[in-house]
Amino acid sequence: MTLLPSPLAAMSALPAERAGPLACPAGPAAPRGAGTAMAYTQGLRGYASAHEQMTRMEVVRRLARLKGYAVSEEFAQAPLGPVYLVPSDTLVGTERAQALGIHGREDFFGGVVPYPFVSTKAITHPLVAADAQAPEGWNPAFSRMVGDAVLPGYTAFTRADAAVAAEELLQAGPVRIKLVRETGGNGQTVARDRAAFDACLAGIADEMLAQDGVVIEQNLREVQTLSVGQVHVAGMVATYFGQQRLTHNHQGAEVYGGSDLTVVRGDFQALLSLVLAPEVRTAVEQALLYDSAAQAAFPGFFASRINYDVAQGLMPDGQWRSGVLEQSWRAGGATGAEIAALEAFQADPQRQVVRASGYEVFGPCETLPPGAVVYFRGVDDQVGPLTKYTVTASDDHHPA
Repeated sequence: MTLLPSPLAAMSALPAERAGPLACPAGPAAPRGAGTAMAYTQGLRGYASAHEQMTRMEVVRRLARLKGYAVSEEFAQAPLGPVYLVPSDTLVGTERAQALGIHGREDFFGGVVPYPFVSTKAITHPLVAADAQAPEGWNPAFSRMVGDAVLPGYTAFTRADAAVAAEELLQAGPVRIKLVRETGGNGQTVARDRAAFDACLAGIADEMLAQDGVVIEQNLREVQTLSVGQVHVAGMVATYFGQQRLTHNHQGAEVYGGSDLTVVRGDFQALLSLVLAPEVRTAVEQALLYDSAAQAAFPGFFASRINYDVAQGLMPDGQWRSGVLEQSWRAGGATGAEIAALEAFQADPQRQVVRASGYEVFGPCETLPPGAVVYFRGVDDQVGPLTKYTVTASDDHHPA
């Protein structure tokens, strides 16, 4: 296995990681009982199913407990006192965020971006040419900053540009076509030749292609997906890496089954101070580079919850490769484990490392481990029987 050169070497021109005032200061934690925490979905995608809504409300309750806030079901109008929002999606526009009372990381759990495309997979890859069609606010400097921290690929907003990308990338092997707003591995197709690519692209409406774009990316095999992230809540900063697990849903399809996280108290440098396997260290450095590039390329972006999926596997020629696939600047699949770690840090101010795991079990789940925190347990009208819970380890051991 050949590891890529350290991405940290490319960071000298980028801003300092999230602690700096230009990134949006966290500020002190609010005093207990000083505000209200609530979900926020107005004008956003909202919830795709009942289990998502119930999971989000449990997230709100547990975040409220960390901050010492009261809980309200859903944002309708601002109550008296500070409000802590948990949006169902990344918010677009600083003015909109400020109108909701979001001025810094301690006001919400999620992210704010200056343009809609910035919160999607579209920013991960460059255009096929400098004069290719792109949305307002597109910044080619982002791709130059991330360099080899992402897989080979392109983002296209026209069929002609997508065809150019396919012609180049297919010469090296199969490509993966991604709808940029889909999550959890949905909306993706692998094409092994031009005919398969054209058939896939034909299923994308012209309006969607022009508005959102499509990602064409070199396809890896024997893939492992790592998660790297950071959360700011109640004056605490926690940073982590983790391994995602797959499971089968009731239709037999492979879907997200949870994450096993190693979480440190502190920033990315605290995480990098651990003894990490070389491939894990590469993933953390690549995620940090991607995050720093987003701050530099898109002024107005800030977040209290960041999560980056990093794929590691073999290129068509057999070369090992690692690269950031996408970002999540909103509550996500690993959030239950993130909160579990924060709760452990708050309960024990001396604790520096926590191992926390989240599970999504399709089908019967009669027995839960001791200390499990349940986020959903029941029969969802769309996915059927499902249990979602988190657990934490009892010691500070962390894997290398």
